[in-house]
Amino acid sequence: MNSPPETPSAAERPAVTDAELLTAHINGDPHAFSEIVKRHRDRMWAVALRTLGDPDEAADAVQDAFVSAYRKAATFRGEAAVTTWLHRIVVNACLDRMRRKSVRPVADDELIEAAERETPLPDQTVEREVSMEVSAALKLLPSDQRAALVLVDMMGYSVEDAAHVLQVPSGTVKSRCARGRAKLAPILSHLRNRTDLDRVSSAKGAELRDG
Repeated sequence: MNSPPETPSAAERPAVTDAELLTAHINGDPHAFSEIVKRHRDRMWAVALRTLGDPDEAADAVQDAFVSAYRKAATFRGEAAVTTWLHRIVVNACLDRMRRKSVRPVADDELIEAAERETPLPDQTVEREVSMEVSAALKLLPSDQRAALVLVDMMGYSVEDAAHVLQVPSGTVKSRCARGRAKLAPILSHLRNRTDLDRVSSAKGAELRDG
């Protein structure tokens, strides 16, 4: 007599939502959280890299964030999307690192090489150069302004969604973005072709949102 087939884990079943995977993880499925990591690690890495400006620090922040998410999965209440919840944990991990110590300077070529390896931009020299200068300029901003600009201008989040991630009012996100953009404007004033700058930001955000 043939034994019945094994029931597939949540990670193996088709069209499983992030929320279902998280519930399965809480209920003891050993594969569910790995699937969540697989789905979202590139986006989390992009947020951390843009926020910290250092590949090594970004990698450590993402690792810390996923460990925290693994342990705190039961605290997820479903009031926002799992991706929003994960972004919040990653951003907090980045801000914690920025508060604890100064992020070491990173050579521009190292930063761009890492960014293109994980989340490649179109192979166009102008876009790479603009992206490099924007990344360097972002590192000059205070952490709260940098986090807001990364989510809204780089990742393409709406102000409302960024507010959910940062757990602040929408008006605070708008204010932080406005102040950050005002500080970036003179730094990036030599980039007169705003179309190139906008294309880098919008293309990057669309790519990361769409996965």
